[in-house]
Amino acid sequence: MATPPKKPRTPPDVDANLLADLIKWAKAAGADSAEAFYVHGESLSVAQRLGTREKLEGSEGRDLRLHVFIGQRNASVSSTDFAPRALRTLVERAVDMARAVPEDPYAGIAPAELLATSWADLDLDDKRRPPSARTLLALAAETEDAARAVKGVTNSEGAEASWGRTTQMLVTSNGFAGGYRRSGYTLSCAVLAGEGTGMERDYEWSSAIHFDDLMAASRVGRNAGQFAVARLNPRKVSNGRVPVIYDRRASSGLLGHLAGAINGRAVARGTSFLKDRMGQQIFAGGIRIVDNPHRKRGLGSRPFDNEGLPTRRRAVIDDGVLTTWFLDLASARQLKLAPGGNGSPSNLYLEKGRLSPEALMADIESGLYVTDLIGQGVNGVTGDYSRGASGFWIENGKKAWPVSGLTIAGNLKDMYLNLTPANDLQFKSSINAPTVRIEGMTVAGS
Repeated sequence: MATPPKKPRTPPDVDANLLADLIKWAKAAGADSAEAFYVHGESLSVAQRLGTREKLEGSEGRDLRLHVFIGQRNASVSSTDFAPRALRTLVERAVDMARAVPEDPYAGIAPAELLATSWADLDLDDKRRPPSARTLLALAAETEDAARAVKGVTNSEGAEASWGRTTQMLVTSNGFAGGYRRSGYTLSCAVLAGEGTGMERDYEWSSAIHFDDLMAASRVGRNAGQFAVARLNPRKVSNGRVPVIYDRRASSGLLGHLAGAINGRAVARGTSFLKDRMGQQIFAGGIRIVDNPHRKRGLGSRPFDNEGLPTRRRAVIDDGVLTTWFLDLASARQLKLAPGGNGSPSNLYLEKGRLSPEALMADIESGLYVTDLIGQGVNGVTGDYSRGASGFWIENGKKAWPVSGLTIAGNLKDMYLNLTPANDLQFKSSINAPTVRIEGMTVAGS
Protein backbone atom coordinates (compact mmCIF):
# COMPACT_ATOMS: atom_id res chain seq x y z
CA MET A 1 0.00 0.00 0.00
CA ALA A 2 1.34 3.42 -0.91
CA THR A 3 2.62 5.59 1.95
CA PRO A 4 0.42 8.69 2.41
CA PRO A 5 2.25 12.02 1.96
CA LYS A 6 3.55 13.62 5.10
CA LYS A 7 1.85 16.80 6.25
CA PRO A 8 4.08 19.88 6.31
CA ARG A 9 5.32 20.58 9.81
CA THR A 10 5.31 23.99 11.48
CA PRO A 11 8.19 24.80 13.88
CA PRO A 12 6.87 25.14 17.44
CA ASP A 13 7.71 28.83 17.91
CA VAL A 14 6.12 30.09 14.68
CA ASP A 15 2.58 31.47 14.45
CA ALA A 16 1.55 30.37 10.95
CA ASN A 17 -1.66 32.40 11.28
CA LEU A 18 0.42 35.58 11.53
CA LEU A 19 2.05 34.88 8.17
CA ALA A 20 -1.29 33.93 6.64
CA ASP A 21 -2.74 37.24 7.89
CA LEU A 22 0.08 39.15 6.22
CA ILE A 23 -0.71 37.44 2.92
CA LYS A 24 -4.44 38.20 3.33
CA TRP A 25 -3.78 41.86 4.14
CA ALA A 26 -1.40 42.21 1.19
CA LYS A 27 -3.99 40.88 -1.25
CA ALA A 28 -6.67 43.13 0.25
CA ALA A 29 -4.32 46.11 -0.27
CA GLY A 30 -3.95 45.33 -3.98
CA ALA A 31 -1.23 42.69 -4.31
CA ASP A 32 -1.86 39.93 -6.88
CA SER A 33 0.29 37.49 -4.92
CA ALA A 34 2.64 37.51 -1.96
CA GLU A 35 4.98 35.45 0.19
CA ALA A 36 5.87 35.91 3.86
CA PHE A 37 9.06 34.62 5.43
CA TYR A 38 9.78 34.35 9.16
CA VAL A 39 13.13 33.66 10.83
CA HIS A 40 14.03 33.40 14.50
CA GLY A 41 17.71 33.10 15.39
CA GLU A 42 19.46 32.37 18.68
CA SER A 43 23.20 32.15 19.23
CA LEU A 44 25.88 31.97 21.91
CA SER A 45 29.60 32.31 21.29
CA VAL A 46 32.65 32.30 23.57
CA ALA A 47 36.38 32.64 23.00
CA GLN A 48 39.51 32.06 25.04
CA ARG A 49 43.06 33.23 24.36
CA LEU A 50 46.15 32.23 26.34
CA GLY A 51 43.98 30.73 29.05
CA THR A 52 41.85 33.83 29.57
CA ARG A 53 38.26 34.34 28.46
CA GLU A 54 38.22 36.88 25.66
CA LYS A 55 34.63 36.92 24.41
CA LEU A 56 31.14 36.03 25.55
CA GLU A 57 28.36 37.01 23.16
CA GLY A 58 24.75 35.98 22.93
CA SER A 59 21.97 37.13 20.64
CA GLU A 60 18.37 36.44 19.79
CA GLY A 61 16.21 38.07 17.16
CA ARG A 62 13.13 37.65 15.01
CA ASP A 63 12.58 39.00 11.53
CA LEU A 64 9.61 39.03 9.19
CA ARG A 65 9.89 39.66 5.45
CA LEU A 66 6.98 40.31 3.08
CA HIS A 67 7.42 40.05 -0.68
CA VAL A 68 4.49 41.29 -2.79
CA PHE A 69 3.77 41.18 -6.54
CA ILE A 70 1.52 43.43 -8.61
CA GLY A 71 1.63 42.22 -12.17
CA GLN A 72 5.33 42.13 -13.07
CA ARG A 73 6.23 44.62 -10.35
CA ASN A 74 7.43 43.46 -6.95
CA ALA A 75 8.87 44.76 -3.70
CA SER A 76 10.18 43.29 -0.48
CA VAL A 77 10.16 44.81 3.03
CA SER A 78 11.07 43.45 6.45
CA SER A 79 10.39 44.24 10.10
CA THR A 80 11.33 43.14 13.58
CA ASP A 81 8.19 44.74 15.06
CA PHE A 82 5.40 42.15 15.23
CA ALA A 83 2.70 44.43 16.61
CA PRO A 84 -0.47 44.33 14.45
CA ARG A 85 -0.32 48.06 13.71
CA ALA A 86 3.31 47.79 12.59
CA LEU A 87 2.50 44.83 10.35
CA ARG A 88 -0.37 46.70 8.71
CA THR A 89 2.04 49.52 7.97
CA LEU A 90 4.53 46.98 6.59
CA VAL A 91 1.90 45.69 4.17
CA GLU A 92 0.95 49.16 2.98
CA ARG A 93 4.59 50.12 2.43
CA ALA A 94 5.31 46.95 0.45
CA VAL A 95 2.31 47.43 -1.84
CA ASP A 96 3.10 51.13 -2.39
CA MET A 97 6.69 50.26 -3.28
CA ALA A 98 5.61 47.54 -5.71
CA ARG A 99 3.37 50.00 -7.55
CA ALA A 100 6.30 52.43 -7.95
CA VAL A 101 9.08 50.16 -9.25
CA PRO A 102 9.72 49.17 -12.90
CA GLU A 103 8.35 45.89 -14.24
CA ASP A 104 10.49 42.79 -13.98
CA PRO A 105 9.55 40.26 -16.70
CA TYR A 106 10.93 37.37 -14.65
CA ALA A 107 9.28 38.16 -11.29
CA GLY A 108 6.59 36.03 -9.68
CA ILE A 109 5.97 33.32 -7.12
CA ALA A 110 6.05 29.65 -8.06
CA PRO A 111 3.02 28.10 -9.76
CA ALA A 112 0.99 26.05 -7.27
CA GLU A 113 1.59 22.79 -9.15
CA LEU A 114 5.37 23.11 -8.61
CA LEU A 115 5.25 23.66 -4.84
CA ALA A 116 6.49 21.13 -2.31
CA THR A 117 3.63 19.31 -0.59
CA SER A 118 5.60 17.03 1.76
CA TRP A 119 9.21 16.51 2.75
CA ALA A 120 11.44 14.18 4.71
CA ASP A 121 12.78 14.76 8.21
CA LEU A 122 16.46 15.62 7.67
CA ASP A 123 17.36 15.63 11.39
CA LEU A 124 18.47 19.27 11.29
CA ASP A 125 17.70 20.11 14.93
CA ASP A 126 19.75 18.70 17.81
CA LYS A 127 16.70 19.22 20.08
CA ARG A 128 18.88 19.32 23.20
CA ARG A 129 18.85 22.30 25.54
CA PRO A 130 21.07 25.20 24.45
CA PRO A 131 24.56 24.83 25.97
CA SER A 132 25.50 27.16 28.78
CA ALA A 133 28.30 29.68 28.48
CA ARG A 134 30.24 27.59 31.00
CA THR A 135 29.95 24.50 28.79
CA LEU A 136 31.18 26.37 25.71
CA LEU A 137 34.02 27.96 27.68
CA ALA A 138 35.14 24.52 28.82
CA LEU A 139 35.21 23.36 25.19
CA ALA A 140 37.22 26.41 24.11
CA ALA A 141 39.64 25.90 27.00
CA GLU A 142 40.15 22.23 26.18
CA THR A 143 40.75 23.12 22.55
CA GLU A 144 43.33 25.83 23.20
CA ASP A 145 45.08 23.81 25.91
CA ALA A 146 45.53 20.90 23.49
CA ALA A 147 46.94 23.23 20.83
CA ARG A 148 49.38 24.97 23.20
CA ALA A 149 50.57 21.59 24.47
CA VAL A 150 52.01 20.74 21.03
CA LYS A 151 55.78 21.14 21.12
CA GLY A 152 56.83 24.16 19.07
CA VAL A 153 53.64 26.19 19.57
CA THR A 154 54.64 29.55 21.05
CA ASN A 155 51.54 31.75 20.88
CA SER A 156 47.81 31.57 20.34
CA GLU A 157 45.17 33.56 18.52
CA GLY A 158 42.62 31.76 20.66
CA ALA A 159 39.93 29.12 20.52
CA GLU A 160 36.24 29.74 19.97
CA ALA A 161 33.12 27.65 20.63
CA SER A 162 29.66 28.61 19.48
CA TRP A 163 26.09 27.36 19.24
CA GLY A 164 23.13 28.58 17.24
CA ARG A 165 19.61 27.63 16.29
CA THR A 166 17.49 29.08 13.48
CA THR A 167 13.77 28.60 12.98
CA GLN A 168 12.28 29.60 9.66
CA MET A 169 8.94 29.40 7.89
CA LEU A 170 7.58 30.36 4.47
CA VAL A 171 3.93 30.98 3.58
CA THR A 172 2.80 31.95 0.08
CA SER A 173 -0.51 33.15 -1.35
CA ASN A 174 -0.85 30.09 -3.60
CA GLY A 175 -1.00 27.58 -0.79
CA PHE A 176 2.50 26.77 0.45
CA ALA A 177 3.18 26.70 4.20
CA GLY A 178 6.23 25.04 5.67
CA GLY A 179 9.08 25.55 8.08
CA TYR A 180 11.88 23.83 9.93
CA ARG A 181 14.59 24.33 12.54
CA ARG A 182 18.35 24.07 12.16
CA SER A 183 20.85 23.89 15.01
CA GLY A 184 24.61 24.26 14.73
CA TYR A 185 27.84 23.99 16.71
CA THR A 186 31.28 25.29 15.76
CA LEU A 187 34.67 24.81 17.39
CA SER A 188 37.86 26.48 16.09
CA CYS A 189 41.41 27.28 17.10
CA ALA A 190 44.36 29.18 15.58
CA VAL A 191 47.90 29.16 16.99
CA LEU A 192 51.44 30.21 16.08
CA ALA A 193 54.67 28.25 16.13
CA GLY A 194 58.27 29.41 16.13
CA GLU A 195 59.86 32.69 17.17
CA GLY A 196 60.30 36.20 15.77
CA THR A 197 60.18 36.56 12.01
CA GLY A 198 60.14 32.79 11.66
CA MET A 199 56.70 32.37 13.21
CA GLU A 200 54.03 30.45 11.29
CA ARG A 201 50.25 30.31 11.85
CA ASP A 202 47.69 27.60 11.21
CA TYR A 203 44.25 26.55 12.39
CA GLU A 204 41.66 23.80 12.68
CA TRP A 205 37.87 23.90 12.96
CA SER A 206 34.79 21.72 13.10
CA SER A 207 31.11 22.46 12.47
CA ALA A 208 28.12 20.18 12.94
CA ILE A 209 24.33 20.22 13.16
CA HIS A 210 24.41 17.86 16.16
CA PHE A 211 26.83 18.21 19.05
CA ASP A 212 27.66 14.49 18.89
CA ASP A 213 29.03 14.97 15.33
CA LEU A 214 31.46 17.73 16.36
CA MET A 215 35.16 16.87 16.28
CA ALA A 216 36.56 16.33 19.77
CA ALA A 217 37.92 19.55 21.28
CA SER A 218 41.32 17.99 22.02
CA ARG A 219 41.65 16.87 18.41
CA VAL A 220 40.73 20.30 17.03
CA GLY A 221 43.43 21.86 19.21
CA ARG A 222 46.04 19.21 18.55
CA ASN A 223 45.52 19.46 14.79
CA ALA A 224 45.86 23.26 14.88
CA GLY A 225 49.14 22.97 16.79
CA GLN A 226 50.59 20.26 14.59
CA PHE A 227 49.60 22.09 11.39
CA ALA A 228 51.37 25.25 12.61
CA VAL A 229 54.57 23.44 13.66
CA ALA A 230 54.73 21.60 10.34
CA ARG A 231 54.93 24.96 8.52
CA LEU A 232 58.12 26.12 10.29
CA ASN A 233 61.22 27.01 8.24
CA PRO A 234 59.56 27.27 4.82
CA ARG A 235 61.74 27.47 1.73
CA LYS A 236 61.40 29.26 -1.58
CA VAL A 237 61.00 27.40 -4.85
CA SER A 238 61.84 28.19 -8.46
CA ASN A 239 59.19 29.15 -10.96
CA GLY A 240 57.86 26.30 -13.03
CA ARG A 241 54.99 24.26 -14.36
CA VAL A 242 54.32 21.28 -12.10
CA PRO A 243 51.57 18.99 -10.77
CA VAL A 244 49.73 20.51 -7.82
CA ILE A 245 48.02 18.56 -5.05
CA TYR A 246 45.23 20.34 -3.18
CA ASP A 247 44.81 19.01 0.34
CA ARG A 248 41.15 18.51 1.25
CA ARG A 249 41.47 21.57 3.50
CA ALA A 250 41.89 23.63 0.33
CA SER A 251 40.21 21.64 -2.46
CA SER A 252 36.62 22.63 -1.67
CA GLY A 253 37.36 26.10 -3.06
CA LEU A 254 37.53 24.57 -6.54
CA LEU A 255 33.91 23.47 -6.15
CA GLY A 256 32.97 26.90 -4.87
CA HIS A 257 34.25 28.40 -8.13
CA LEU A 258 32.23 25.80 -10.07
CA ALA A 259 29.08 26.67 -8.12
CA GLY A 260 29.50 30.33 -9.03
CA ALA A 261 30.06 29.49 -12.69
CA ILE A 262 26.89 27.37 -12.98
CA ASN A 263 24.67 29.79 -11.08
CA GLY A 264 21.69 30.52 -13.31
CA ARG A 265 21.84 34.27 -12.76
CA ALA A 266 25.48 34.42 -13.91
CA VAL A 267 24.66 32.24 -16.93
CA ALA A 268 21.66 34.41 -17.84
CA ARG A 269 23.82 37.55 -17.62
CA GLY A 270 26.52 35.92 -19.75
CA THR A 271 29.13 36.44 -17.02
CA SER A 272 30.16 32.80 -16.54
CA PHE A 273 33.05 31.03 -18.26
CA LEU A 274 30.80 27.96 -18.48
CA LYS A 275 27.75 29.73 -19.96
CA ASP A 276 27.91 27.74 -23.24
CA ARG A 277 29.05 24.40 -21.81
CA MET A 278 25.81 22.66 -20.81
CA GLY A 279 25.96 18.98 -21.83
CA GLN A 280 29.69 19.18 -22.51
CA GLN A 281 32.72 17.54 -20.93
CA ILE A 282 33.96 19.81 -18.13
CA PHE A 283 35.88 17.25 -16.05
CA ALA A 284 37.57 13.99 -16.95
CA GLY A 285 35.42 10.92 -17.49
CA GLY A 286 34.33 9.23 -14.27
CA ILE A 287 34.18 12.46 -12.27
CA ARG A 288 30.89 13.03 -10.46
CA ILE A 289 29.94 16.13 -8.44
CA VAL A 290 26.72 15.83 -6.47
CA ASP A 291 24.44 18.36 -4.80
CA ASN A 292 22.38 16.61 -2.13
CA PRO A 293 19.99 18.77 -0.09
CA HIS A 294 18.55 15.66 1.59
CA ARG A 295 21.70 14.52 3.38
CA LYS A 296 20.77 13.75 7.00
CA ARG A 297 22.37 16.27 9.37
CA GLY A 298 24.03 17.96 6.40
CA LEU A 299 25.31 21.49 6.99
CA GLY A 300 23.63 22.66 3.78
CA SER A 301 20.56 20.41 3.85
CA ARG A 302 17.08 21.83 3.30
CA PRO A 303 13.72 20.09 2.79
CA PHE A 304 12.49 22.77 0.36
CA ASP A 305 14.02 25.88 -1.16
CA ASN A 306 13.32 29.49 -0.20
CA GLU A 307 10.63 29.74 -2.90
CA GLY A 308 8.68 26.70 -1.66
CA LEU A 309 9.88 24.30 -4.35
CA PRO A 310 10.84 20.70 -3.52
CA THR A 311 14.54 19.91 -3.42
CA ARG A 312 16.22 16.75 -4.68
CA ARG A 313 19.61 15.12 -5.05
CA ARG A 314 21.25 15.57 -8.44
CA ALA A 315 24.63 15.14 -10.10
CA VAL A 316 25.61 18.54 -11.47
CA ILE A 317 28.63 16.86 -13.08
CA ASP A 318 28.03 13.29 -14.23
CA ASP A 319 30.88 11.30 -15.82
CA GLY A 320 32.62 14.64 -16.29
CA VAL A 321 29.67 16.23 -18.14
CA LEU A 322 27.85 19.39 -16.97
CA THR A 323 24.18 18.45 -16.51
CA THR A 324 22.40 21.40 -14.85
CA TRP A 325 22.52 25.00 -13.65
CA PHE A 326 21.64 26.24 -10.17
CA LEU A 327 18.28 27.83 -11.01
CA ASP A 328 15.92 29.95 -8.94
CA LEU A 329 12.56 30.94 -10.41
CA ALA A 330 13.79 34.19 -11.98
CA SER A 331 16.85 32.71 -13.69
CA ALA A 332 14.86 29.68 -14.86
CA ARG A 333 12.33 31.98 -16.53
CA GLN A 334 15.08 34.06 -18.09
CA LEU A 335 16.77 30.96 -19.50
CA LYS A 336 13.41 29.40 -20.47
CA LEU A 337 14.09 26.33 -18.32
CA ALA A 338 12.12 24.53 -15.64
CA PRO A 339 13.05 25.54 -12.07
CA GLY A 340 14.48 22.71 -10.02
CA GLY A 341 14.41 23.91 -6.42
CA ASN A 342 18.16 24.48 -6.58
CA GLY A 343 18.78 28.21 -6.78
CA SER A 344 21.98 27.70 -4.79
CA PRO A 345 24.08 24.67 -3.77
CA SER A 346 23.15 22.74 -0.64
CA ASN A 347 25.57 19.91 0.18
CA LEU A 348 27.85 20.05 -2.85
CA TYR A 349 30.62 17.46 -3.00
CA LEU A 350 33.09 15.80 -5.34
CA GLU A 351 32.78 12.03 -5.09
CA LYS A 352 35.92 10.31 -3.87
CA GLY A 353 38.35 8.59 -6.21
CA ARG A 354 40.18 5.28 -5.82
CA LEU A 355 43.71 6.38 -4.86
CA SER A 356 44.93 7.53 -1.47
CA PRO A 357 46.52 11.00 -1.25
CA GLU A 358 49.92 9.26 -0.89
CA ALA A 359 49.33 7.24 -4.05
CA LEU A 360 48.10 10.34 -5.87
CA MET A 361 51.50 12.00 -5.44
CA ALA A 362 53.71 8.91 -5.59
CA ASP A 363 54.93 9.53 -9.17
CA ILE A 364 55.52 13.29 -8.77
CA GLU A 365 59.25 14.03 -8.95
CA SER A 366 58.74 17.72 -8.23
CA GLY A 367 55.47 19.45 -7.38
CA LEU A 368 53.42 21.40 -4.86
CA TYR A 369 51.12 20.20 -2.06
CA VAL A 370 48.74 23.06 -1.15
CA THR A 371 47.29 23.32 2.36
CA ASP A 372 46.28 26.99 2.40
CA LEU A 373 45.12 29.54 -0.19
CA ILE A 374 45.15 33.33 0.00
CA GLY A 375 43.21 35.93 -1.98
CA GLN A 376 40.33 35.73 -4.43
CA GLY A 377 42.13 35.91 -7.77
CA VAL A 378 39.52 34.15 -9.91
CA ASN A 379 37.92 35.72 -12.99
CA GLY A 380 34.38 34.32 -13.25
CA VAL A 381 34.02 35.47 -16.86
CA THR A 382 37.19 33.87 -18.27
CA GLY A 383 38.02 31.22 -15.67
CA ASP A 384 41.53 32.63 -15.14
CA TYR A 385 42.82 31.53 -11.74
CA SER A 386 45.64 32.99 -9.63
CA ARG A 387 45.88 32.49 -5.86
CA GLY A 388 48.50 32.87 -3.18
CA ALA A 389 49.40 29.50 -1.70
CA SER A 390 51.44 27.74 0.98
CA GLY A 391 51.99 24.11 1.84
CA PHE A 392 54.76 21.63 1.09
CA TRP A 393 57.08 20.92 -1.79
CA ILE A 394 56.80 17.42 -3.20
CA GLU A 395 60.02 15.65 -4.08
CA ASN A 396 60.27 12.06 -5.29
CA GLY A 397 56.64 11.36 -4.48
CA LYS A 398 56.55 12.67 -0.89
CA LYS A 399 56.08 15.93 0.98
CA ALA A 400 59.66 17.13 1.53
CA TRP A 401 59.66 20.60 3.15
CA PRO A 402 57.26 23.50 3.84
CA VAL A 403 56.90 26.34 1.34
CA SER A 404 55.13 29.70 1.51
CA GLY A 405 54.72 32.95 -0.41
CA LEU A 406 53.88 31.17 -3.66
CA THR A 407 51.43 31.98 -6.42
CA ILE A 408 49.67 29.23 -8.36
CA ALA A 409 47.98 30.01 -11.67
CA GLY A 410 46.01 28.39 -14.44
CA ASN A 411 42.57 28.45 -15.98
CA LEU A 412 39.69 26.63 -14.34
CA LYS A 413 38.57 25.09 -17.63
CA ASP A 414 41.96 23.38 -17.97
CA MET A 415 42.24 22.66 -14.25
CA TYR A 416 38.89 20.87 -14.14
CA LEU A 417 39.76 18.70 -17.14
CA ASN A 418 43.05 17.69 -15.51
CA LEU A 419 41.72 16.98 -12.00
CA THR A 420 41.98 13.61 -10.24
CA PRO A 421 40.33 13.03 -6.81
CA ALA A 422 41.76 10.96 -3.96
CA ASN A 423 39.71 8.67 -1.70
CA ASP A 424 39.69 10.82 1.47
CA LEU A 425 36.40 12.72 1.10
CA GLN A 426 35.23 14.17 4.42
CA PHE A 427 31.94 16.01 5.02
CA LYS A 428 33.11 19.00 7.00
CA SER A 429 31.09 21.89 5.55
CA SER A 430 28.38 22.45 2.94
CA ILE A 431 30.94 22.22 0.10
CA ASN A 432 33.38 19.30 0.31
CA ALA A 433 36.02 17.66 -1.83
CA PRO A 434 38.72 15.07 -1.22
CA THR A 435 42.39 15.76 -1.85
CA VAL A 436 42.79 16.36 -5.60
CA ARG A 437 45.64 16.44 -8.10
CA ILE A 438 45.78 18.90 -11.00
CA GLU A 439 48.36 18.55 -13.73
CA GLY A 440 50.45 21.35 -15.22
CA MET A 441 49.82 24.43 -13.09
CA THR A 442 52.16 27.39 -13.02
CA VAL A 443 53.90 27.93 -9.66
CA ALA A 444 55.83 31.11 -8.95
CA GLY A 445 57.91 31.93 -5.87
CA SER A 446 57.98 35.43 -4.40
